[in-house]
Amino acid sequence: MITPSLIHRCWHATFRWIVRWQNWLVGVALLGALLVGCRLWPHRPLNAWLPSSTAVYDQRGRLLRLTLASDERYRLWVPLKDVAPALVDGVLLHEDRWYRWHPGFNPYGLARGAWVTYVSRGNRQGGSTITMQLARLLWRLNTRRPLGKLQQVARAMQLELFYSKDQILEAYLNYAPYGRNVEGVGAASLVYFDKPADKLSLPEALTLAVIPQDPSRRLQAGADAPDLISGRLSQSRNRLYARWKALHPKDAGLQPLFALPLRLRPLSQLPYEAPHAVDQVLTARRLMSGDGDSRVTTTLDLDLQHLLERQVGRYVERNSGRGIRNVAALLVDTRDMGVKALVGSADYANADIQGQVNGTLAKRSPGSTLKPFIYALGFDQGVLHPQTVLRDVPTAFGPYAPENFDGHFLGPITATEALIRSRNIPAVWVASQLQQPSFYQFLRDAGISRMASEKHYGLALVLGGGEVTMQELAGLYAMLANRGELRPLRLLAGDPRSDGTRVLSEEASFMAMDMLRQNPRPDETTGAQPDRLPVYWKTGTSWGFRDAWTTGSFGPYVLVVWVGNFDGSSNPAFVGVEAAAPLFFQMVDALRAAQPRMTEPVRHMPAHLKRVEICLASGDLPNQWCPQRGMTWFIPGKSPIRVSQVHRPVIMDDDTGKPACPPYEGKHTHVEVYEFWPSELQRVFVQAGIPRRSPPRNDACVLSGVDGEAPAITSPLRGSIYALRLKSAGQDRIAFTANADASVRAMYWFVNDAYVGTSAPGESLFWQPATAGNYEVRVVDDRGRSDARPLGVNIVD
Repeated sequence: MITPSLIHRCWHATFRWIVRWQNWLVGVALLGALLVGCRLWPHRPLNAWLPSSTAVYDQRGRLLRLTLASDERYRLWVPLKDVAPALVDGVLLHEDRWYRWHPGFNPYGLARGAWVTYVSRGNRQGGSTITMQLARLLWRLNTRRPLGKLQQVARAMQLELFYSKDQILEAYLNYAPYGRNVEGVGAASLVYFDKPADKLSLPEALTLAVIPQDPSRRLQAGADAPDLISGRLSQSRNRLYARWKALHPKDAGLQPLFALPLRLRPLSQLPYEAPHAVDQVLTARRLMSGDGDSRVTTTLDLDLQHLLERQVGRYVERNSGRGIRNVAALLVDTRDMGVKALVGSADYANADIQGQVNGTLAKRSPGSTLKPFIYALGFDQGVLHPQTVLRDVPTAFGPYAPENFDGHFLGPITATEALIRSRNIPAVWVASQLQQPSFYQFLRDAGISRMASEKHYGLALVLGGGEVTMQELAGLYAMLANRGELRPLRLLAGDPRSDGTRVLSEEASFMAMDMLRQNPRPDETTGAQPDRLPVYWKTGTSWGFRDAWTTGSFGPYVLVVWVGNFDGSSNPAFVGVEAAAPLFFQMVDALRAAQPRMTEPVRHMPAHLKRVEICLASGDLPNQWCPQRGMTWFIPGKSPIRVSQVHRPVIMDDDTGKPACPPYEGKHTHVEVYEFWPSELQRVFVQAGIPRRSPPRNDACVLSGVDGEAPAITSPLRGSIYALRLKSAGQDRIAFTANADASVRAMYWFVNDAYVGTSAPGESLFWQPATAGNYEVRVVDDRGRSDARPLGVNIVD
């Protein structure tokens, strides 16, 4: 029974005990306060004492490269929790069984080491604990002398004061020597066993546990030769296993594994995969954050990387006789915008082709690969639809007179055919009709970097007058595949996935993709793509045959292929459809074979897109006389709407064989339908030898109504100011030209309502201004229809 007197006696005894031992208690309290103060005092973390390497992995965790740290060591920091427990326990068993209990040094171990080294003259032993070994590594101590050993003990005690046992053990495992310039279990497990430190088997873990005691001797036959580990290392590992079994009897069944030969991967065989992509990742990492996490996971897929590299190597080998020596290729997954494979050059190690240059980051002229975006912008701005008939005829856009790649003109051609056949004149015309945004502004909004001013390029930007990188071009084509949403490329798995920025409507993007889908493969003779998985692709050739391109999308991927020379030298073989397209489709076929279940991501049909009937000859809504009709995609409220004027009826007089003059009562007549083509298209038909029946005309008739197209002035260009030289005053002339309807025979020109001359449709009339000033030029055809535009004239010295 507890009584007040008993409680009093207990308190009195306790007080006397405290008085008796107060000095010791104060000492213990001070020691505890000192330890807590040292731990709380700001000090550098152990992982910051020495620089670390960087391990770069693909998306599946396969090592691409292990870089050297800044002190030329392979050293990869791994947290203690990510080290295989067998390796931790093996190190403690082999190096320091009393690690958890000593204050940083083991007096017995030091005394035994001194006796063996200096008295019995045996093999030198240091008697160092794990903490002492870490101190030697961090402060670079010379511990072969007694004074150095005392410094080592002092530093070890310092470490124990400032860091916990787990922190010290973690640091030792990451800084221990593993032969040559390999330090730490993180680097050693990757270098020798090609696996992370937490995936080691027991034989591998115990192998790494015994290396740090004498790495130079134990690895002398294994560091640089793809052969068996040295016998000394194997014997040491097996002795440790014998001790291990005494503590872990359940692992005795693993004895057969220790009888197998162990091989260490030579240091010279460390992987060096996807070098251009890894270089780009490491450069961006240094620029953005300096050091940071020593493990970097990319979006690359090593299997796809190897696939593209094999195709590039074989292609260059087969085509070296044509002067094709360098190729770059880029594969992007449109679903998450991850770069899956990046081949920056045909051979990274070849200095003759500047192989270490990352061709996917080089600014190059894209040729015609940007044309799909011109048409897509035209769809969004109501300029045309896929079956609009454009004019592939000689055309001057002010001082700029582009030509087609083949030097020929095809006359009337649909927008789809113009894109597939890469006709320059129609593309430039579409670009000239764009308002806001212009093609230049669209490229700026789409992230094309380092562009000059818009005036610098003019309309030449349409045909590759500017420069883009392969990565920028891949982003643009992925934007088309993603229905007009532009998203940044991702090379790091940790980069966030962007929602994207809309730069084209869903309808315009779908229509542009549908046009590209109709582009037949170069090895197809049927004119169509029979495969269930279509390829949406386009070629490009830069001016002077310096760059050959093919880019497009298929399934979930966008692929860009470039053929050329990094020094900009030209080669007639550098034609997109002949040099880049074959390699592009070889890669497409190889990817399909590697992924037989590849399908396109599900993308719904745009809600506001419609199918309408049109007249094939004009691309306009059919009138009642249109003989051939088709269907086209149409954006209500945007796409142009007008009735076709190509096919028109002419009432013919049976007696004269000429057009009948009204009134028609009492006359024997019949109706014939003729094609009324504008004058510039008529000239192309004549040049191409394509027969076209000219519509008849009866000048005796008095017109009661006028059908057909009004004339359109093509020169002078709208908004232009002409500069005439003072020294050539009275000699410089300005050309007046206009296109006219097929029914027109004569064009009458006026300047400020003063008649200046007559010309045939499509032919030029030259006018000489008397003075500088502002004028109005007007043309009237012989059917009474007209067109006018202002003209400015300056006199310059």
